[in-house]
Amino acid sequence: MTAQVPHILVVGGGYVGMYTAYGLRRAARKGRIRVTVVDPRSVMTYQPFLPEAAAGSVEPRHVVVPLRKTLKGCRVVTGRVTGIDHANKVAKVMPEEGPEYELAYDQVVVALGSIARTLPIPGLAEEATGFKNVEEAIALRNKVLDRLDVASSQPDPALRKSALTFVFVGGGYAGVEAFAELEDMARYATRYYDNIKPEDMRWVLVEATGRILPEVGTDLGKYTVDQLRKRKMDIKLETRLESCEKGHVILSDGDEFDADTIVWTAGVKANPALAGTDFPLDERGRVKCLANLRIEGVEDAWSAGDNAAVPDLTSETGAYCAPNAQHAVRQANRLAANILRVVDGQPPQDYKHKYVGSVASLGLHKGVAQLYGVKVKGWPAWFLHRTYHVSRVPTFNRKARVVLDWTLALFFRREVISLGSLQMPNEEFRRATRS
Repeated sequence: MTAQVPHILVVGGGYVGMYTAYGLRRAARKGRIRVTVVDPRSVMTYQPFLPEAAAGSVEPRHVVVPLRKTLKGCRVVTGRVTGIDHANKVAKVMPEEGPEYELAYDQVVVALGSIARTLPIPGLAEEATGFKNVEEAIALRNKVLDRLDVASSQPDPALRKSALTFVFVGGGYAGVEAFAELEDMARYATRYYDNIKPEDMRWVLVEATGRILPEVGTDLGKYTVDQLRKRKMDIKLETRLESCEKGHVILSDGDEFDADTIVWTAGVKANPALAGTDFPLDERGRVKCLANLRIEGVEDAWSAGDNAAVPDLTSETGAYCAPNAQHAVRQANRLAANILRVVDGQPPQDYKHKYVGSVASLGLHKGVAQLYGVKVKGWPAWFLHRTYHVSRVPTFNRKARVVLDWTLALFFRREVISLGSLQMPNEEFRRATRS
């Protein structure tokens, strides 16, 4: 009687899900295991390049990795896992179309990742946009360029001022990099407008704590604030967004103004879909894991990344691994290796990685970095940022395309074209039918 081939279900196609399946694909192609990846999206987004995609430095299609093309030998299901009954080793899958169905498995990898952490702020859901996927990045780019067009064509001073006001809430990596990159792009774009100068724009960064970019250290955080303020960008520390109804921004420091563009990047939280599983969760809603990435107290179940509380074996204080790409990619590689070890009857190994440091881009040729305790500023930091992240983009195909984008940018000026109409492709046709 032929032994059944183990079925590995990977729930989520982000960093952890994609990289875990990528590490298992060869074994799947050889028939040692079966691998199924379930995610609502058919691509993995390399989020560190979203600010550059928004600023036009990288082609948007080059910051996403097609799962089916990359994970040859694995089955990819475009759908959403709505629940996991691990006691019976069954997951409920809701496809894009059609009824929900059950999917049996032998081992499961929970890689649901995180979602934006929002607050009950009046007007936030209606007026703000997030910055976690390529659609949001490109929509934001189009919005910024569209507002320049509106301001250039608008005689009303109040409407013009609102169009040229851009508010970003959150001083972490996503917020600061998007804030700096888009301002850099918009500043460049003003050369093509005869009635808009860089000083006509107002860029506001709102951060509830007293510092930004905590990952690069206090000194570089202060340096970043100083550099952004030299660019006449308004950095508001220890300030909260109180309301933004109908685009009217009210801040906790008493400042009030109108803004057409509001971006929310104030942190993330574990995917709430984890509540639909029978796995143990901590007080922050993350799956409790052992150092070997097995889910605590459960056999044949694994997790890593933003949705997992993984002990940091390099910490002497009992801390958990930070929710960032640096840990997620390495955890996924260890996770894939551990699954294959278990399939072969060997014990899994612990995940241990000492944090290397952080890099951040602040616009073209500008950045900060702290690697192995060494602090770097300006152009060298920007170069380190690009070098590090292009080395981490999965597949040679994507690496080559990103490098080609950068190479072409050395010889041709930045594109500042808004394609906002792509979001409403049928509007012109609808007008024609009404005429």
